[in-house]
Amino acid sequence: MEKVLEMLLLQQELNDATNGDGWEAGKTKNGKTINWKRCIYMECAEMIDSFAWKHWKAIDADPDWANLQIEVIDVWHFIMSLGLEDYSKNFRGMLEDLAMNISQEPGYIKLQTSKKLGYATPDEIMAKVEDLILNTVNRATLDTPKLFEDFFELAYMSGLNLTDLYRLYVGKNILNQFRQDHGYKEGTYIKVWNGKEDNVVMQKLWDENNALTPKTLYGGLQKVYATLT
Repeated sequence: MEKVLEMLLLQQELNDATNGDGWEAGKTKNGKTINWKRCIYMECAEMIDSFAWKHWKAIDADPDWANLQIEVIDVWHFIMSLGLEDYSKNFRGMLEDLAMNISQEPGYIKLQTSKKLGYATPDEIMAKVEDLILNTVNRATLDTPKLFEDFFELAYMSGLNLTDLYRLYVGKNILNQFRQDHGYKEGTYIKVWNGKEDNVVMQKLWDENNALTPKTLYGGLQKVYATLT
C-alpha cells in the first residue's frame, strides 16, 4: 500500500497546486471545468499512436514502447485524479481509504508481485486501451473498480510492474510540477532541452541515479533547465 499511497499524495499535491483547493468539486481556481474522464480517453487516443495502427501509412513501423509507457503514466495521473474526485464528491472516504482499496485490487497485486515483464501484442494492448475509453466516454455512469482493474492490466501488458509504474510516475509527476512552476500554463516553458524533450531528460536523470528522491529530482531538472534560460 505504501507506493500507491505516496503516488496519491503526490497527485493530490499536484492537483492542489495546479487547480487550487477544492478542485474535487469539478472547477479550477480560475473557474475552468475539470473533466477527468475526457482527459483519460483523449490521452488513451494518443497512446494508440504508439503503434502503426493505420492500414494506409507506415504499416511496418516498429511500436514505440517507450512512448507507450510514458502515455500509460499520463493516464495514471488522470485515473488517480478521478478516483480522488470520486471519493471526495461522493463521501466514499479519505485518500487513505482509496489507497487501501486500490492496493487490494487483483491487478495491483499482480503488478506488485511481478518482476521484469515483456509486452503483449499491439492488438491486445490497443483492445485494452479501448476498454478504458469505453468506460470513460459513458456520460451516465462510471465503473470505477473496472477502470482501475483495466488500467493495471494495461500497465502489465505494457511491460510495467509496480516498481516501474512508481518510478515513472514519480518522475513524470515531478516534471509536471516543474513545468507548472516554469511557465507551462503561460506558454513560456521550454519543452525541448538541448535537442531532447524534457521527458527524456527526466528519465536520464533517473537512470543515472536510482537513489533520487522527488526533491533531488526536481533539483536536477532545475540545474539542467538553468543552462537553457
